[in-house]
Amino acid sequence: MNPSKQPAPKRPRWIYFKKIFNSKFQAGCLKAKIEDNWQNGYEIGPAVEIRKLKNNRYVVRYTYDE
Repeated sequence: MNPSKQPAPKRPRWIYFKKIFNSKFQAGCLKAKIEDNWQNGYEIGPAVEIRKLKNNRYVVRYTYDE
């Protein structure tokens, strides 16, 4: 167990957007749109990432906190 008796950091839960993009630019546009939705809100925005797939296409994922 952890010798300092502190709980281990919680791993983020990732939600993948359902669309696969052909270019990194298209994925970047969606990333900016997701980040902008939280810019003026009361909650802390999610971490948003662009992941490259093996077939040179891109998918966007973001964190989900309960």
